[in-house]
Amino acid sequence: MSPSAAPPRPTPTLAIALLSVAAFASAANMRVTDPLLIQLATEFGTTVGGASIVATAFLFANGVFVLVHGPFGDRYGKMPVVTIACIGAALCCVLSALAVSLGILTLARFLTGVASSAIIPLAIAWVGDNVSYEKRQAMLARFLTGQTLGLMTGAALGGAIGDWLGWRSVFWVLAAIYIVAGGALIVVMRARPDIARPGARAEGSMVGQMVRVLRRPWARTVIIVVALEGGVFWGAFTFVGADLHQRFGLGFAAIGLAVAAFGAGGFMYVMVAHHLVRLLGERGLCLWGGAGLGLAFAGMALAPSAEFEFAAIVVSGVSFYMLHNTLQTHGTQMAPEARGAGMALFALCLFLGQAVGVPIAAPIVDRWGAPPVFWVAAVFLPLLALWFAHAIKRRSS
Repeated sequence: MSPSAAPPRPTPTLAIALLSVAAFASAANMRVTDPLLIQLATEFGTTVGGASIVATAFLFANGVFVLVHGPFGDRYGKMPVVTIACIGAALCCVLSALAVSLGILTLARFLTGVASSAIIPLAIAWVGDNVSYEKRQAMLARFLTGQTLGLMTGAALGGAIGDWLGWRSVFWVLAAIYIVAGGALIVVMRARPDIARPGARAEGSMVGQMVRVLRRPWARTVIIVVALEGGVFWGAFTFVGADLHQRFGLGFAAIGLAVAAFGAGGFMYVMVAHHLVRLLGERGLCLWGGAGLGLAFAGMALAPSAEFEFAAIVVSGVSFYMLHNTLQTHGTQMAPEARGAGMALFALCLFLGQAVGVPIAAPIVDRWGAPPVFWVAAVFLPLLALWFAHAIKRRSS
């Protein structure tokens, strides 16, 4: 059985570009406070650990409140909700910039996470509503440009601007990006009201929509795979920086480049995704992505030098997005009449996988170092990708 296609219509490339800008701000926000913790600790008279509550508050809200936004987008229109989220996140960033205490800053970061959590999953769901299935994976890869660049540059943006102009300036910059994206989306919606309308509306309450999505076998398959992917991949990759420092003595600035190297690999995939989708198809992207992840993590475990490990990190970025982009595409098709709810569950399970995978891996890394968890990822992720590729084949037959 082949997935049903969205109704044919002109590809809304400008809207997707603006959603990508919004996704950039949302992704950058996830790690933007990491390099600011020392400044925040000094400013508010606390420890670095005490200041880290601002990061925890954002990540918690960003992971949990997506469940509210998904069904809300299905009911009232995904594009309007994303636009409101951009404006709301901008206002919360302004509140962060004006914070006079750690408590106010923590509240502002929590509220920023609440607003920002709507942007990426609802933008992906909107692409699912407005782009035919045959073109969707390549178009989602284009959308990923903003998210990938945000993940690449978020910590660097916070560190550079914070060091140059102070930590408050970081939030002013993010607020400006959100305002630009939200304002431009308002203009686009006024010019093309059709892209702001809700799709086919699912009946029932928000909880009822979630339950109906979970009753579908294919939806459960996609959600389980993305949770396992998130848990195993991020459970291992989180400790790449520590491994580079412990085994090769790299400084923290060089370790920061490791995150950028992963993002660079993702960006490389984005640039050639439309060709890869045509040449390999969904199953091929899964299989080659899984194989690449196996080679990348094996390379990290066996790396004789920091340069070798950096190369493996780039390969992991390319390979991760080959697999994850395929999962995202199927995530948009789990429940076409409730894509917002479906993508909310998708995002939540990815978050929960990360939240579980890292603490499971942490004691192993503390006792034996990072290579054992790299080996687990090197074995498990190719097998997971192989299983999902076979699941796609069974579903299409």
